[in-house]
Amino acid sequence: MKFMKHKWLFFLISALVIIPGLFSLIKWRLQPSIDFTGGTILELEFTQAVGDRLSAISETLNELKIDYSSIQTSGEKRILIKAKPITREDVSSIIGTLAEKVGEKPAELRFDTVGPTLGKELIKKTFFAILLGACFILLYVWKQFKQPMYGVCAVLAMFHDSLVLLGVFSLLGHFSGVEIDTLFVTAVLTILSFSVHDTVVVYDRIRESRKKFPGVTFVDLADKAVTETLPRSINNSMTIILMLLALYLLGGSTMKWFVFALLVGTVSGTYSSTFTAAPLLVVWEQFKRRKK
Repeated sequence: MKFMKHKWLFFLISALVIIPGLFSLIKWRLQPSIDFTGGTILELEFTQAVGDRLSAISETLNELKIDYSSIQTSGEKRILIKAKPITREDVSSIIGTLAEKVGEKPAELRFDTVGPTLGKELIKKTFFAILLGACFILLYVWKQFKQPMYGVCAVLAMFHDSLVLLGVFSLLGHFSGVEIDTLFVTAVLTILSFSVHDTVVVYDRIRESRKKFPGVTFVDLADKAVTETLPRSINNSMTIILMLLALYLLGGSTMKWFVFALLVGTVSGTYSSTFTAAPLLVVWEQFKRRKK
């Protein structure tokens, strides 16, 4: 099939997905969790369903002057409170007051506090890890394929997936209050490696075909490589997507957005490896020929 004659259509589809997310990133940014901003997560468990006890929990926090950002259910009998840093004495007061209000003393399951300094340090390390990973991937692909255009195009396709994922979560953060945490960072780094893996498979097929068919044009070689690797990429990705869908539907609430990030990244990575990385390589090659 002649995929490369539609390369500008593929770029347009990518732009239609990336531009709304990019607008959201610039205007609303991402909603960081306390992992980045600093604060406390307190998880409590009741013996009965939380149900209408959320109002009593909110009243308790207001009475004790606890500056909280959200109260979420974590299963039928659990609640998750996110607040500015609080002490162990505050936790004891919350549990004691709640016991008086609802007639039951909740069990403390989790009490984690992250300082704002540690949160800022985590942000710096996250960006450093992504940039460092991109540099290593660029140099490795460049070295393996003996030409810089392979490394640059692979990294551009990788950043395509990053922008898609960041844009989706920026929109979710603005409209649904979804926050990013350290699990999101893990998802981003995982997806970058997945994206490059599929891209290298396509590039390797192009390199093999150039040796076997020296007289064939680069565009035809790219079409041949995409045609041969596309079924394998789709089959491979579908096994991952089905597993992630099962985790998303049946897994716990704490893993929900981590799994969703992997889902978005897997779909985007499968698309970019074939319909972004290969067309970018073709555009680069055509530009080189025109320059000569």
